Amino acid sequence: MTNEDITNQNTQKTTHVGGPTRPLLGRIALVAGATRGAGRAQAVELGRAGAIVYVTGRTTRLRTSEVGRTTETIEETAELVTAAGGTGIAVPTDHLDEAQVRALVERIDREYGRLDILVNDLWGGEHLVAASVFGKKSWETPLADGLRILELGVRSHVITAALLFPLLIRSDAPLHVEVTDGTAHSNRRYRENMFYDLAKNAPIRLAFGLGQELVEYRGTAVAVSPGFLRSEQMLTHFGVREENWRDAIAQEPAFAIAESPSYLARTVAALAADPDRAKRWNGKSTSSGELARFYGVTDVDGSRPDAWAYFEDVAHGKDGSPEDYR
Repeated sequence: MTNEDITNQNTQKTTHVGGPTRPLLGRIALVAGATRGAGRAQAVELGRAGAIVYVTGRTTRLRTSEVGRTTETIEETAELVTAAGGTGIAVPTDHLDEAQVRALVERIDREYGRLDILVNDLWGGEHLVAASVFGKKSWETPLADGLRILELGVRSHVITAALLFPLLIRSDAPLHVEVTDGTAHSNRRYRENMFYDLAKNAPIRLAFGLGQELVEYRGTAVAVSPGFLRSEQMLTHFGVREENWRDAIAQEPAFAIAESPSYLARTVAALAADPDRAKRWNGKSTSSGELARFYGVTDVDGSRPDAWAYFEDVAHGKDGSPEDYR
């Protein structure tokens, strides 16, 4: 049997047969950076919609990344995907290591012969931002920390896209999602300092450029941003849990507009299930709030927060409270 025969056989056994409740049944997805936060939530929601989801990250039950959190692992994420109704497959991967990413590509190729959905949610640099970016001029940020931010937020994304796209374009409707912080509109302002600004604008340009290259493959590349994300790290920072997150508003009033990781994840799953997504979103930059309005998605509490609209309006002196944007 030739490699082409194996590819065709794998493609046939994963034919897309999804329905209204499981629209991504048979689709093969990879969420790069699925250990926690929005990455984990997107993996779970793609699984809930029926997808087979490879989840990658650096923190496992045996090893902890530089983020330093042992409370979330990729194995747990894979289990959550499966519990939601999909198939979760954990593959420990450092996406800055080309050999590891190539091994990931070879595994997906061997097991399924293609990739339909690639979510590039790699980051893991919050500890560097807190210590070396906030309140500092670019030249005051230790150079090693600044360059590490660019590795985590840019180089990892480039390596992943470059090595996974040969698999992605085998799909009949490839989808590439670049996750970042801020939209092209909100990021027209300077983001903190040079290193962070570059790291959070680069995924927007990646989606724009790769979208042009995907046109001939009926593909879609889109940059998406959550709002004020109630990630596990953010909840820990404020000393609260998801159950009592509003207690943190006393420390940070803007936290009133915060959204759960599931919010962005639900909107990405809806986008992935949209047969007309290419003409609507290809090459564009959008947010959880905009996607939620378009697809009729709500957060876990039934609200529909739009943090970027809130921050934009408040910055320009418009009266209103976070509750007006939920």
